[in-house]
Amino acid sequence: MSAAFLLTSLIVVASPGTGVLYTLAVALTRGSRMSIAAAFGCTLGIIPAMLAAIVGLAAVLHTSALAFAALKYCGVAYLLYMAWQTLGERGALAVEAQGDARSAGRVVLTGFLINILNPKLSIFFLAFLPQFISADDAHPLATMLELSATFMAMTFAVFVL
Repeated sequence: MSAAFLLTSLIVVASPGTGVLYTLAVALTRGSRMSIAAAFGCTLGIIPAMLAAIVGLAAVLHTSALAFAALKYCGVAYLLYMAWQTLGERGALAVEAQGDARSAGRVVLTGFLINILNPKLSIFFLAFLPQFISADDAHPLATMLELSATFMAMTFAVFVL
């Protein structure tokens, strides 16, 4: 696992998105214990996008190294576009205190649904993972799973912090 992957993942995970905002909102309105539940739910919500990306990327890699390289370049372009969009965003986070009595299970489910219904997550995984997989990797599926598990662990740790 490269330092570039770890650094890029950390930047992506720490950047504000729906999961980060949800976890922060829960932390501010419900406390730290519920924010851990929210972080867990958001992390679980990564799994479907991750699995879909891995299956799709494995199929493309198996079919053609040239197609896989083309996908990697499209991914780089998408990541640069996302960075440009993020640099141009302005705004403030507003959290209103309310008497929310949802259970921890409900908070986890909401976090899961927030991330599973986020189409940017699937697109991101399709753009992100190929950058760190070599076309001649002996075990690309295992490498993708390792990188994805690392990304999920980082997501959970950053969201909890």
